[in-house]
Amino acid sequence: MKRVAVYCRVSTDKDDQANSFESQKRYFKEYIDRNPEWELYQIFADEGISGTSTKKRRDFNRMIDLAKSGCFDFIITKEVSRFARNTVDTLQYTRELKKIGIGVLFVNDNINTLDADAELRLTIMSSIAQEESRKTSERVKWGQRRRMEQGVVFGRNMLGYDVRGGKLYINEEGAEVVRLIYHKFVHEEKGTHTIARELREAGIKPMFKSEWSNTVILRILRNEKYCGDLVQKKTFTPDYLTHEKKYNHGEEDFIILRNHHDPIISRELFELAKQELARRAPTPEQKAKHSNRYALSGKIECGCCGSRFVARSKRRKDGTQYKAWRCYEAVSHGVRKRDTAGSLIGCSVRAQISDKDFMMMIQEVIRHLNINKENLISELSGIVKSVMEAGGESAPDIPLVEKQLCVLAEKKERLMDIYLGNEITKEDYQRMAARYDKERSFLEKQKEKVEKSKLAKNTYQQMLDDIMTFIRSVTLGIKQDDTFYRSLVEKIVVHDRQHIDIFLNFLPMKWRHIGASIPISVKIAATSL
Repeated sequence: MKRVAVYCRVSTDKDDQANSFESQKRYFKEYIDRNPEWELYQIFADEGISGTSTKKRRDFNRMIDLAKSGCFDFIITKEVSRFARNTVDTLQYTRELKKIGIGVLFVNDNINTLDADAELRLTIMSSIAQEESRKTSERVKWGQRRRMEQGVVFGRNMLGYDVRGGKLYINEEGAEVVRLIYHKFVHEEKGTHTIARELREAGIKPMFKSEWSNTVILRILRNEKYCGDLVQKKTFTPDYLTHEKKYNHGEEDFIILRNHHDPIISRELFELAKQELARRAPTPEQKAKHSNRYALSGKIECGCCGSRFVARSKRRKDGTQYKAWRCYEAVSHGVRKRDTAGSLIGCSVRAQISDKDFMMMIQEVIRHLNINKENLISELSGIVKSVMEAGGESAPDIPLVEKQLCVLAEKKERLMDIYLGNEITKEDYQRMAARYDKERSFLEKQKEKVEKSKLAKNTYQQMLDDIMTFIRSVTLGIKQDDTFYRSLVEKIVVHDRQHIDIFLNFLPMKWRHIGASIPISVKIAATSL
């Protein structure tokens, strides 16, 4: 009794194809029952998966593995195109199976791979199937492109939009989140990491993602669909056999339709976000440019409404400029009240605090830090010194170089005496003189290197002293530094002008500024969290 396996496959998962799939299984059960020498081992089936590649056909690969283990003796399938539309795959698998004595019967094509002429016929039929796949792929791609040009949307639902019948429809629940993201990024000047964190804290769930991240926020800020435009062919499939998609970097023409659907945000806001993304993006010439404009951007919160404080530059009467921070809700809507829809807007915290005052508060907090600052200064200084000294070359000894130059001058004088005494030829004299001149040139360069090294050493020491002084002054709170403060400060919460909490990274305490005026009468109180 020969154990027979059956392989079935349909190319799509539509209802009519699913019916065809069931029909195939019924047909093969009856086909095997009619042969008394055959016994059905198992029906292997891949539903809704293309045949141009075997990589993703789970049941096909499982069938091959079981065949190699000797679990059955023969395979039957409907036709070559059901088994594989890739000539290489077809020949490879049928050859491997034939080596272990397992044949494949293609019923409709009447090919049994155990027959003598089977491989020739199989090559012809599989080549035809592969060419059919190529033509089908070209027809599908052509049809999709024509439909894209007509405005049909290819893709799935996204945050703020539902795709139904090839059209985009606004989903108001998601659209509100999109508007909130653009508002935070453009108007509140928050970074993408900060926006992602605030959405997580607010319990807002993203679509198709388990967590909000800066990458998800960036993708939303760059998506032209939110201002009503449609750009398709962002990805393409270069190989119809592998079906692997790649990002389109100009290999194929994009299909761009402006004002294609109802926008969620205005085109002006989208352009502002685009400009802000370009401004914040690091460039080779400006690698250190931070994603926010100021050292405290995104770190100052309103203790009343929870909104961020935003910075505005103002010019004094004498022409000088200064930066001041205010609650965004207060700036936009004034005092706390309800709008026509009944929603609370505005903020009662009307404090306007200069950037300079905030820096003085942080400086005062640093002065009150209860840590061994001398040890910290020593460690930081040691790190800087070791980095600056790494790779340094030892300078040659200048007295030794000068002595060698004197010896060389004496040698050249003796050479001249020997030549004038006719003890050597002119050619020998010129050869020896050239060698001495070359040695002298090398030694003079060494001497110049020593002199430059002395100057560099003085400069290095001065630079090191300056860095040590800077580290000490910043660590002790004598000097202010924007970069240091940005790394140190986690957030600042402004309850009113007289009550401001300062939270530092990695420290389980907060410092509260209490004072009748700023920066006069500053009082810093540390409180455990």
